[in-house]
Amino acid sequence: MKEFFVIAIAVMIFVVIFQISKASEYVSVLKGEETTRKQNNKINGFLMISFLILGLIGVWICNEWYYPKTLTPQGAASLEGEKIDLMLNITIGITGVVFIITQVLLFWFSYKYQEKDGRKAFYFPHNNKLELLWTTIPALALTVLVVFGLKYWFKMTSEPPLTTIVNGVEKKTTLVEITGHQFGWEMRYPGKDGVLGKKNFKLYNTPSGNTLGVDFNDPASLDDIHVSSDMHIPVGIPVKLVINSMDVIHDVGLVHFRMKMDAVPGIPTTLWFTPKYTTEEMKKRTGNPDFVYEISCDQMCGKGHFSMRGTIVVESEADYNKWLASQKPEYYTLFPDKDPSKMNQAKDSASANKQLAQVSIAEKK
Repeated sequence: MKEFFVIAIAVMIFVVIFQISKASEYVSVLKGEETTRKQNNKINGFLMISFLILGLIGVWICNEWYYPKTLTPQGAASLEGEKIDLMLNITIGITGVVFIITQVLLFWFSYKYQEKDGRKAFYFPHNNKLELLWTTIPALALTVLVVFGLKYWFKMTSEPPLTTIVNGVEKKTTLVEITGHQFGWEMRYPGKDGVLGKKNFKLYNTPSGNTLGVDFNDPASLDDIHVSSDMHIPVGIPVKLVINSMDVIHDVGLVHFRMKMDAVPGIPTTLWFTPKYTTEEMKKRTGNPDFVYEISCDQMCGKGHFSMRGTIVVESEADYNKWLASQKPEYYTLFPDKDPSKMNQAKDSASANKQLAQVSIAEKK
């Protein structure tokens, strides 16, 4: 029923506009084309200046209403994201000033220089100096913006520093692999060796549950940790993400950190950033007790694209290390008989049973 009313209203609006246009044609015939055209020019000139004034007022009101609801007032949650914000502000500043000047002139000229009796239009065919001016200045400005963009792009996609100094102590860069699939994210962390094991797509679900296709013939993979829930990272330490996709093109969108990178099947991509605030600190900064850092998919990837969402927990290094120590390597999850803790438990259980049997025999004697 709702769709019917929408269609009916659209048809009625079309009919009204059509009837108004027909009435205008009849009025033109009665008054004469010349008189009607001059009247229309005056009306259009007035509408132009009215639209300019109302439009600028509307832009100001929308900015006052909705700017506080954006992520900009919160600031970037990463050190590298601050540079992205700076670049964005410079771009908006330059293009915004140019936009306002050109639009004001466009609408003002349409009003001021509308057709009038006794006024003759000036034909301005060409001017080399003017052409050079309005070609060179925009080209230089855009070149500067592109150079800024390339500088930050090369930085965040290059190799991060192996170590960084935090409070006078040297800390190693955190490494996390994130893999996208329809419609979720999987994380993998290296073990104590700090190296991620190799993967092979032919090993998918071999053994059952090996959804990332990890090659356990590679010794580096034996202590890797597979997590399908939140991504945990420490605050103040650079984090390198190795990004993969299992099916179609996805995009790791880290809006709070001002970072994003495509996840391409068969072609690992990387980016790195340094978190500035823990999740708990951001809850206080935003005044939102339910705040979470979000991982969004910024590339249309199918009908469930809207639900492809993950979360990041930024915590102190101590809490991060505690969480990491509580995780079991994926190898022992897939091959529980290889788990040293269970093997020791089995030995202890066998030893206890043997002692009980010996005690029982002794009592019978």
